[in-house]
Amino acid sequence: MSTNNKVLLGRFDKADFPLLDLQEISVKIDTGAYTSSIHCDNIEVKNNILHCTFLDEEHPQFNGKAWKFEDFKTVSVRSSNGILQERYQIQSNIKLFDKVYKISLSLSSRQEMRFPVLLGRKFLSGKFYVDPQLINLSFNQHQE
Repeated sequence: MSTNNKVLLGRFDKADFPLLDLQEISVKIDTGAYTSSIHCDNIEVKNNILHCTFLDEEHPQFNGKAWKFEDFKTVSVRSSNGILQERYQIQSNIKLFDKVYKISLSLSSRQEMRFPVLLGRKFLSGKFYVDPQLINLSFNQHQE
């Protein structure tokens, strides 16, 4: 479904992150958030290289693989409780509706959150529109 080249998303879905070797990851579509974020553990910088693992042992897609990024930056993000946080941000890609998009992801501990990935306005703008009554539109299309 599309209008003006924008694709319809529901309030949550599942997406692939090909560069991060993650498939069918639950994502929350959050038009109230500016940036997108992904759940990470063991985040640290050593010798100007960012080290982390994606997800955690409780997630079915967790593989324990340690990732290293030479290309990253630090960004200020206002969390849902209003506190300004410094986070690391990486560039990656995301696959929705069998199309791959570039995405900036801030790394944060989302262990207490229901969804390991949050997609914010910066990524959604110009590409998607959201109907909060719908769910899993990309995932369901992928399953057909």
